[in-house]
Amino acid sequence: MPRYLSLLIALLLLPSCRHAEEPRPNFLFVITDDQSWLHAGPYGDTVVQTPALDQLAASGVVFEHAFTAAPSCTPSRSALLAGRHMWQVGTGGTLYGALEGQYPVFPQLLENAGYAIGYTGKTWGPGSLRPGGWERHPVGDSFEYFETDDHPAGVTSHDHARNFSAFLDSLDQEEPFFFWMGFLEPHRRFEEGSGIASGKNPEDVALPGIFPDLPEIRSDILDYYIEIEHIDSQLMQALATLKDRGLADNTVVVYTSDNGMPFPRAKTTLYDMGVRMPLIVSWPGQNRETRHLTDFVSLIDISPTFLEMAGIEPPETVTGQSLVPLLMSENDGRIDPKRDYVVAGVERHTLCRPEDATYPSRMLRTDDHLYIRNYTPDRWPAGLEDFVSIHQMIYGDIDNGITKSVMMDHRLDPKVVPFFELAFGRRPAQELYDVHADPWQLTNLAENPEHKATLDSLATALDTILRETGDPRMEGGDPWSEYVYYSGEFGTLPDKPVQ
Repeated sequence: MPRYLSLLIALLLLPSCRHAEEPRPNFLFVITDDQSWLHAGPYGDTVVQTPALDQLAASGVVFEHAFTAAPSCTPSRSALLAGRHMWQVGTGGTLYGALEGQYPVFPQLLENAGYAIGYTGKTWGPGSLRPGGWERHPVGDSFEYFETDDHPAGVTSHDHARNFSAFLDSLDQEEPFFFWMGFLEPHRRFEEGSGIASGKNPEDVALPGIFPDLPEIRSDILDYYIEIEHIDSQLMQALATLKDRGLADNTVVVYTSDNGMPFPRAKTTLYDMGVRMPLIVSWPGQNRETRHLTDFVSLIDISPTFLEMAGIEPPETVTGQSLVPLLMSENDGRIDPKRDYVVAGVERHTLCRPEDATYPSRMLRTDDHLYIRNYTPDRWPAGLEDFVSIHQMIYGDIDNGITKSVMMDHRLDPKVVPFFELAFGRRPAQELYDVHADPWQLTNLAENPEHKATLDSLATALDTILRETGDPRMEGGDPWSEYVYYSGEFGTLPDKPVQ
């Protein structure tokens, strides 16, 4: 076969969602730090004000069942970048691990195809990039030029919107781009009382059912809202920049988070409040009005989605599935009947147990049930009260804050006891929840004989998925307990493991 004919066939076979004469889309990827799916206007929260997200959703797709690969920063971001499950990214599957260069990440693949790439704020991490062979940041050049005084106390001074403008200023006129806008919020640095000071009423909070109803907790949630509103204001400025520069009509904007809210029984857990994420995609020219989809998707699907939109064949290492078919549909609800489940996992967050022990768990979520397998039920999932973690915390897998403190202080109060036990106590080897009758996943049905058939079916299904995707746990392996816990960020030398 002539060489030119082989090349033509290869080009025709490339997955592409655009006609050859159309310019390649630009990408603005916005990711927050520790935001559960509920807390944004498009998901029904009326207390937190998110006009930019409302605008994004008005001509975009709102995913109702989007899940992170892991409820912890580093493994979530490793999986997202590589398009692989957290048990498929090696040492990148633990907090303060390393991003392994053997798994191509989508920003680099975009750059290889002619995209300008850059970032502001938090990208991959925390951890070390150099052990993975990275000599340059995998998300491109850093744009951290501008700061602002116009932000709530407790919020970083990074002016993400102006830094985005600086990135755009650096581009050639016809150069397609990918820009990563990574917020450190709403990770805990809340200014206590900022929510009430802004005029918000604690009684208006739709209190998640995982918390006791205490005024301090309602106030803490309002403080968390203030940080989400700051993110939204920065996003609004970025959207205005796209419009002012004539880029809005060819820029795909994606908004999500890495893991759940930094509260007990949320972040670091496999319950919905830990792994269910906001995911809103605006694709100008394709989406014309709000669509809400119930397909189960994982953030590992973002990598092949960007690549397909850019007309790039995903490498064989990518195990996520492109969202393009869902985005191109004109319907609401369930588009792909095969997308009726999602899986996630966690191994190690902080070093909060003797001998740096992990707390390995996996989960399978369907329309009707959440099934969780805890491999070491004898260990304490949140850490120990008499063991201070490397971050100087007791119960080190729960971020310090008002809600954690007040639940510890009131742990003997009959109204608090059940919530404290669920958040801080040991968990059984298997958990099963009916997500319709029990949306907050508080009543474990695993020992109920009436649900044994469901339990066995989901356990078998999870085994099959984990085996097919090469989870070392299925062969009795545990590489995570041996992985180095790095203290240095990228560019900090030497990168020394924390002892």
